[in-house]
Amino acid sequence: MPKLKTKSSAKKRFKITARGKVLMPQAGKRHGMIKRTNSQIRKQRGTTIMSKQDAKIVKSYMPYNLRG
Repeated sequence: MPKLKTKSSAKKRFKITARGKVLMPQAGKRHGMIKRTNSQIRKQRGTTIMSKQDAKIVKSYMPYNLRG
């Protein structure tokens, strides 16, 4: 079997946790902060865990980065 290539964009944007969940940066932080409430801005810090359905797709992009 030939080796599979990892999608470069996926390895830069996502990280797999030890339990196999996919971490992603919070969405909606690029622009328009004046419109958002302070609590919204606070909640959008850091990273979040991706939904199961989307995580399945992202994991297929990174065949060798799966832990467990």
